[in-house]
Amino acid sequence: MHGRIKVKTSLEQQEAKRKEREKKLQLYTSVTQAALHKREIGELDTEALDLTAQILSLNPDFASLWNLRREVFLQLQTNRSEEEMQSLCSGELTFLENCLRVSPKSYGTWYHRCWIMGIMPIPDWVRELSLCNRFLEIDERNFHCWDYRRFVTRSSSVPVSEELDLTSNLIAKNFSNYSSWHYRSKLLPQINPDPLRIGRVTEQALLAELELVQNAFFTDPNDQSAWFYHRWLLGRADHPLSIRCILVNLDRASVTVTFSQPVEVQDDLILFLDDKPLMVSWKTPGKKEKRSLCWICDLPQKCVNDRYCQYKFQVDWKDGEAKKHCILYPRKQETWCCDSALENQIFSLELSEGKSSVLQQELKSCKELQELEPDNKWCLLTIILVMRALDPLLYQKETLEYFDKLKVVDPMRSGYYDDLQSKFQMENAILKMEYAEARVIELSKKDLTRLCHLEQLVLVTHMNVSANHLRVLPSSFSMLQCLQVLEAENNDIECLEGLWDLPQLEELSLQNNKIISASALQPLSSCHNLSVIHLQGNPLCESPDIRAELETILPHVSTIHL
Repeated sequence: MHGRIKVKTSLEQQEAKRKEREKKLQLYTSVTQAALHKREIGELDTEALDLTAQILSLNPDFASLWNLRREVFLQLQTNRSEEEMQSLCSGELTFLENCLRVSPKSYGTWYHRCWIMGIMPIPDWVRELSLCNRFLEIDERNFHCWDYRRFVTRSSSVPVSEELDLTSNLIAKNFSNYSSWHYRSKLLPQINPDPLRIGRVTEQALLAELELVQNAFFTDPNDQSAWFYHRWLLGRADHPLSIRCILVNLDRASVTVTFSQPVEVQDDLILFLDDKPLMVSWKTPGKKEKRSLCWICDLPQKCVNDRYCQYKFQVDWKDGEAKKHCILYPRKQETWCCDSALENQIFSLELSEGKSSVLQQELKSCKELQELEPDNKWCLLTIILVMRALDPLLYQKETLEYFDKLKVVDPMRSGYYDDLQSKFQMENAILKMEYAEARVIELSKKDLTRLCHLEQLVLVTHMNVSANHLRVLPSSFSMLQCLQVLEAENNDIECLEGLWDLPQLEELSLQNNKIISASALQPLSSCHNLSVIHLQGNPLCESPDIRAELETILPHVSTIHL
């Protein structure tokens, strides 16, 4: 291996090696058994430390023996003075350092070092920081060491600004130091937090970072570290947990609530009618998930007997952590209150004039770099992301052209790019729907491979996803509680697991898909308003008894086109 000629060993040499290995194994086994026996009989003393040290110095990843050493130290704490414990802990740190020289990425060793520093009477944090520096010089991407460094800096209150300076120095030495870029992404929001965007940085800090990272990927366009960091800079903020939508429907006697993040509802979600709490039971649309973006409850009919009155509905999550209300006016059967993806910038960045100007320059620079490096996938992907940040609708056509180039340059990840493109296409369609103030969404002929952001479509009544590359309709489809017409022709759909319990679905078109058997349509039996279904061009149409089977499975469907 590595240019060395393999030298055959004689039978005597092989036998000698075998005996040597057997001897080591016997020693390893006997010492391990002796250490574990002392644990069983409760002899947690320094001899147990000596025994475990013999094994851990050879194999630092023996978790049970690290646990035994911690039990010994806890026992010694009960009858040793502070000075004695300080000496024992110092000796343990030296032993751990030797183990790390054998295996610098041993999780058990780094974890045990954290634990020892936690019980050490007078910990020397300066020495630990120096140790981190030494190990990171050997391997700048030792993530166990980086984790330990974060523990040390937190415990010793090292100024965050000093750690940020450290990342600057390491990146200046090597732009490919991904761990330093990652650490930087954790430090910056602490130093320059954006008060309005959780986990993001102020605009001034963002613009300075964009300049830094641009220098990095122009210096080495093929290194992924700076490109990943650039993607983080352009990322959207983490929105706090909120109730995105409340939908009340008297015909179905139900209330639907969607959240910005998946939650598990027990007694934390309270429904109020005219400021009085109602006793209701919440369930997910699929009735199986423990955590979900969407929760539904049945509304007691007696609560709203008078259709000529006005009612106020409100939901509170965890005593007001999130809340939303809507008014049901007289003679109305349905009401809602939903956040706008457009107004809340769920799919976009908030751009000031300065930020927009910098991103425009970034886009220009990346396009110039792409001309010099036409096969650089990172550059192509970054161009797409910058255009998304600037104006997703204005650059929609150009974005698709760059996706085509990207899939040619990097065909092994074409599936990922297809999914990312699908995500962007759906975001654009949702924005267009909101601009038009419509409840109809057009998603046909967009090369979709998956459907996402369905929590934004609770109010949609008509959806067209025809002529795409969809193979399944996801379980989150059950959030579309207002959907009446679904067109899904000319796809690759094989099953309909996502179409359980769509209460208002009336017409479904599934022509020219890959549905093989009638059993695949079983979920539609729960859609009680479904009256028309189109199945022409599916393999199941070739079965001679298919109509009878379908009429048995879907007795409420009046018209089945085969």
